[in-house]
Amino acid sequence: MIAEFYKQALPIIAKEKPANGFLMRGIAHQPDIPAFQERYNLKPACIAVYPMYKGLAQLVGMTKIEGPQTIAEQFEAYKKAYNDYDFFFIHFKYTDKYGEDGNYAAKVKAIEEFDAALPILLSKKPDVLVITGDHSTPAPMKGHSWHPQPVMIHSKFSGSDKLDRFTDTGANLGSLGVFPAKYLIRYMQANAGMLDKFGA
Repeated sequence: MIAEFYKQALPIIAKEKPANGFLMRGIAHQPDIPAFQERYNLKPACIAVYPMYKGLAQLVGMTKIEGPQTIAEQFEAYKKAYNDYDFFFIHFKYTDKYGEDGNYAAKVKAIEEFDAALPILLSKKPDVLVITGDHSTPAPMKGHSWHPQPVMIHSKFSGSDKLDRFTDTGANLGSLGVFPAKYLIRYMQANAGMLDKFGA
């Protein structure tokens, strides 16, 4: 019925100005995406402020932990839920937001806010800690870019590159090298001792 409506309605408004078409959103079915818990044998939770990341987390079966607004509040929520889950996706939006705004000073301040709150998370001594981003948003470009994301993995098995600072340049020179993001979860599982054998 919906497809038929679209088929009949589109020619009727085709010569109208300025709107001569329409996009029907929200009329869809749940995509067939494997649940995170089934795929990786981990019970996941999401702590995010931005709605899109909450929605994506829900699509793969993560439990949303609602309420926190600041990164310090997000880390406190992580501490509170620590014993109920064994994987946490914690999303910090503001480095991306200020990058898109072209506001370098605000982006630096957001990173400093994250750094100041990090001891809250570290107090639980997570078995594996990964800090990275889903894409680059350099302030001079005011948008997403192709630049590699720095990745930091810490666990009792991770070793150390003996770097003093966590920066884009330092990460690119690190022992992980540059790799497709789809492999990051496997590195995390390996660092958690979840894999019987890594590689062939």
